[in-house]
Amino acid sequence: MDSLITAAAQALAAGDLLGALKRVALRDDPPALALRGIVMAQLGDFDRAKALLKSAARAFGPREAVASARCIVAEAEIALVSRDLGWPQKELDRAWATLEAHGDAVNAAHARNLAARRLLLVGRPDAAERLLSGLDPSLLPPPSRAAYELTVAGAALRRLKTGEAGAAFGRAAEAARRAGIPALMAEVENAAEVLGMPAGRIIADGEERLVILEEVERLFGSQVLVVDACRNVVRDGRETVSLASRPVLFALARALAEAWPVDVSRDVLLTRTFRARHADETHRARLRVEIARLRTQLRKVARITATKRGFGLAPRHAGKVAVLAPLADEAHAAILAFLADGEAWSSSALAIALGTSPRTVQRALEQLAAGGKVRSFGGGRARRWTVPSVPGFPTTLLLPGPLPSG
Repeated sequence: MDSLITAAAQALAAGDLLGALKRVALRDDPPALALRGIVMAQLGDFDRAKALLKSAARAFGPREAVASARCIVAEAEIALVSRDLGWPQKELDRAWATLEAHGDAVNAAHARNLAARRLLLVGRPDAAERLLSGLDPSLLPPPSRAAYELTVAGAALRRLKTGEAGAAFGRAAEAARRAGIPALMAEVENAAEVLGMPAGRIIADGEERLVILEEVERLFGSQVLVVDACRNVVRDGRETVSLASRPVLFALARALAEAWPVDVSRDVLLTRTFRARHADETHRARLRVEIARLRTQLRKVARITATKRGFGLAPRHAGKVAVLAPLADEAHAAILAFLADGEAWSSSALAIALGTSPRTVQRALEQLAAGGKVRSFGGGRARRWTVPSVPGFPTTLLLPGPLPSG
């Protein structure tokens, strides 16, 4: 490797992007193409970066398998940052295997961390944690160590392990400080702020208050029957009942929980659940049917009793009832939660992350755009969606993936 390439690589490692680019801007040999691609990615020109890295990987060819694999890993990172979740994961797996086979432990660990970050985005924190458990973080240089610890923190947050997340954020901050890269230090600091920010609302005993993630974690570990409006589940310390596919039943459960310990009149239930302004006997018959179904679903955690004016909720094991709600009730809160990370998403990537159809996501985005809550740029497959600002939408509680079941 010649002196200019070495100097450019050192400048890149130190966060001096323009210094690195200045040294290789006029060269088109494979190492220079790869370095330029990485610089362009960090400057935000992802399309140009991907083109340069593809050219570099082809130019390196099979005779320089390690260098080619490093280009593929860099391309995978660009795909992740640009939320191209359709990028072929198998290419990263092959590059990862090549790097391990040739003893490049540092870049192999980086590839493993990228794969774990993608698993987090698609709501698979268990698989991400298993992947990270096979990685030795001591092999990583400070910038990569900071990225690794951010992934560990993200996995812990998805499982509401705030203590583990806080420790990982602390290690990430130390690694970023040792790296001496201001942008990385700022990224870690911003990511760690989620622990102290309001994450949702607790509605109990006729009162409502904002809570941070640590309080949500304590709530789930307590002897309280929680109607979780972030995941549409009902849980106590023993059982978890999902009503995610039964929106009418969940709406009834939430209405009963918000009123606990008193009952809810039939007219209120009809208005909240069926939007019936003038209820007739047909509506009342349907209410009886849905209440019976809800009784069946919640039989292990609560009883639903009929009263003179309506229905009431009585927990079987818990001593109290509470509703955990998002900061703001929004029909498409999960999509806004993803967009709140500040990255530009395609509708297909959102569909992959949410586990739903692209058409469903597209309809939701169009409704949000009509209300001025999201905006798009580009056209066709290059169309991307962002949010001007989404105050009140906590990412962690609204993203897919398992939360503690007690």
